[in-house]
Amino acid sequence: MIQSVDRAVRILFALQGARRMTLSELAAELGLAATTVHGIVRTLAAHGVVVQEHGGGRYQLGPAVLRLGNVYLDTLDLRARALTWSHELARTTGLAVRVGVLFGDDVVIIHHEPRPDGSRQMPEVGIEIPSHASALGKAMLAFLTPLDATTLRSMTGETITDPAAFLEHLRPVASSGLAYECDEAVLGESCVAGAIFDRTGSVVGAVGAVIPTPDWPASDATVDAVRTTARTISRELGSTRWPATPDR
Repeated sequence: MIQSVDRAVRILFALQGARRMTLSELAAELGLAATTVHGIVRTLAAHGVVVQEHGGGRYQLGPAVLRLGNVYLDTLDLRARALTWSHELARTTGLAVRVGVLFGDDVVIIHHEPRPDGSRQMPEVGIEIPSHASALGKAMLAFLTPLDATTLRSMTGETITDPAAFLEHLRPVASSGLAYECDEAVLGESCVAGAIFDRTGSVVGAVGAVIPTPDWPASDATVDAVRTTARTISRELGSTRWPATPDR
């Protein structure tokens, strides 16, 4: 591992979490000398990856990060295949739809289809949700091995944090390909999601319909629509079976 690159990436992740930080805050976060952090930040700023606030000493992520993120999204075959079908799922259910992939312990939303009712909604591409508290995450975790369920942080009072209980919770997901979440990540928000597989039978993502908790549980029609969408996207990615047999 190249130390300077590692430090630069850690600075970017620190700014991602805190949004804006001073040099001293970054130095304390990384456990480095302020002069060292200053040199790295100046280099990142020269490339537009980091910018400094006007009239202030705090730094934040720069516009070049957005450019990189858009390129990443454009190269994802999963996202390209999911666009049409997630739009159709939103249209038929009247619900918002998310497509996500795993990144560490979280699910990153790579596509968000707003509710088709014309209401004002925040774009969600790029947001992260703890995988164990997300139907999208569960739909993927059930097909991965080995699974480390030792650090399950609580998001709400409904989050499953007991490792044994969580592993047991995943068993039916591995059989059905469908996962459910009710108030586990955000109070008032629930979801049903289906796993997405590629031509090798590996789980590569998940698609889910977001349901207001007062309307929970999901109707049979919504569950069927999510199942069909996940199966169709998987088929377009070359998967011959849905759900694919997990290795765990």
